Amino acid sequence: MKTKLDQRGIHDYIQKYHLENIFPQPDRLPLQLRTYERGEIILREGADLDGIYFQVEGRTRVSSSVETGKSLLLRFCHPLSVFGDIELIQKVVIQSQVEAVQHTTFLFINKHTVDTVLMQEHGFLHELLKQLSYKLQTCTTASRVNLLASVEERFASYLLTTRQLNEFGKEILTPHISEIASLIGTTPRHLNRVIHKLMEMNVLIKEKKQLVISDWAQLEEISGGIRYE
Repeated sequence: MKTKLDQRGIHDYIQKYHLENIFPQPDRLPLQLRTYERGEIILREGADLDGIYFQVEGRTRVSSSVETGKSLLLRFCHPLSVFGDIELIQKVVIQSQVEAVQHTTFLFINKHTVDTVLMQEHGFLHELLKQLSYKLQTCTTASRVNLLASVEERFASYLLTTRQLNEFGKEILTPHISEIASLIGTTPRHLNRVIHKLMEMNVLIKEKKQLVISDWAQLEEISGGIRYE
């Protein structure tokens, strides 16, 4: 991790993402730019929160684990994503691990400043509310789909959701079978069986080591109208 006190860079990001209402008078705030390279851990599950992170560049991987050591992939995040909001409000340790997938930059503000200054600002509180409600909505939807739908329905729903490239569709988009399996709550072996079945049905075809959807209408029928959204 590298930390910069680059006021010009900070102002550029504030303007780029229209954060003026969130950070009024930014020159008076101890804002930092923190950069991470691929594979670096930004937030470690179980550690104490040191501040709020606004992702302004790059891509991150968010996962959660259980005591057995198994890890569940939750989503991939891109700008503008916020980390630390749940822990800040609930006053708990970090709930999910966040890892840089590529060169990633954050606007960082320490917890003391958040508690004593920004928690009094309407714009900052509104942004926290927006971020928390979005996470609740998407986590609830993903849990419902993964619990109630078959793996075949889940995979079809996943493909249709990521095709739309809406906000959550972008967050769960990945080309790796093992990651897709984790996102839809199954095993890579089971998912490969579903893929093989869809290829036999001519819903999917393989072209140069890539899977191509050849029948979107049938895929829609298989999904039963379910979406991860």
